[in-house]
Amino acid sequence: MDTKTIVGIIVAILVIIGALMILGGQGQGEKKIDIVGSTSVQPVAEKLAAEYMKKHPNVKINVQGGGSSVGIRTAQQGTADIGTSSRELKEDEKKTLKTYLIGKDGIAVIVNKQNNIQGLTTEQLRDIFSGKIRNWKEVGGPDATITVITREEGSGTRKAFEEIVMKDAKIRSDAIVESSTEAVKQAVKQDPNAIGFISLAHLDNTVKALKINGVIPSEKTVADGSYKLQRPFLFLTKGEPTGVVKDFIDWVLSPEGQTIVKSEKVVPAKQ
Repeated sequence: MDTKTIVGIIVAILVIIGALMILGGQGQGEKKIDIVGSTSVQPVAEKLAAEYMKKHPNVKINVQGGGSSVGIRTAQQGTADIGTSSRELKEDEKKTLKTYLIGKDGIAVIVNKQNNIQGLTTEQLRDIFSGKIRNWKEVGGPDATITVITREEGSGTRKAFEEIVMKDAKIRSDAIVESSTEAVKQAVKQDPNAIGFISLAHLDNTVKALKINGVIPSEKTVADGSYKLQRPFLFLTKGEPTGVVKDFIDWVLSPEGQTIVKSEKVVPAKQ
């Protein structure tokens, strides 16, 4: 075997060893966090994740929706590092999960911008969603059939709306069911006679938010408690978090993290 061949083999071996060392180092250096759950919490979690990753380039955070029930279940199963929920946990769920309040969000009741209705009482809202009231003229609006739009079963937003507004009444069976906050907003935007409910954090000028019992939903009215349609934004873990997951949650609850929560139109947990 000539010298050139031997040198070539040695170089090739060194290149392979070097590549393996680099790949091994990358695998050991990169840390990953999976966040799954509420579609209302999702945009806030995505913003928090993006800012945290800027400061920690060796951390990769994946944020997915699916609904609060999915967030609770994946956290319980340990298939997600952090589950998210936009409803309070049931007593049996609290036994298996560690909860972190990252903020409070209002539930905005929305109508199409063409609708002249400015506000409703909780009782009128309950009667509309249960089907007892089916025409806008019954609450001072136009002579038009009301299109009720709701979220799917398992949605944290729906669960909170049912607990606060519906009480023992059921949402009418012929209501249009949408699977995300954004889908509800788009459906109301496109139907002059529609009514729905969404996360206040998602509210924009494409739809109109109604006063409920004379109070407009806003960060201020959620914070001072005068707007009653509100719920928590929760991070959930299976037991005490450790390592990078704990560091991320601690940062979210820090003044820096809470400033980002506020920038997303969510009332910070720590003010």
